[in-house]
Amino acid sequence: MARGRHGARRLVLQALYQHQLAGHAAAELIAQFSVTKEFRGIDAAYFNMLVEEIVPAGPGLDELIAAAADRPVNQLDPVERAVLWIGLTELRDHPDVPERVVIDEAIELAKEFGAQDGFRYVNAVLDGMVRRLRPPAGG
Repeated sequence: MARGRHGARRLVLQALYQHQLAGHAAAELIAQFSVTKEFRGIDAAYFNMLVEEIVPAGPGLDELIAAAADRPVNQLDPVERAVLWIGLTELRDHPDVPERVVIDEAIELAKEFGAQDGFRYVNAVLDGMVRRLRPPAGG
């Protein structure tokens, strides 16, 4: 069972997938996932924070994806879209998480849950957004 922040990201991915399919609000997703056995041992505060940040920010995150993607957002696999939402949120709003960690975690989630080569697409989009969301210091 995944633990810590990695485990939190795995559950956030599942919550965001469900959000895309059923439209559940952040509070409903948190309540639903917090009683699962997978929730034990994860960084619960990080899970709650990401779900609360990402669910209402979906349209804005889709705009970021559209700026870097080679296809319309509505043609993305829901898993890839959710992984990108997590990665973009961490890059943009959580400078305490190193960019390499953000990208590596996103690639791992895409490999585990996404389509066969989805991780390559996730890597390309996030790598392309790093300079925009985290400009070099002094630049």
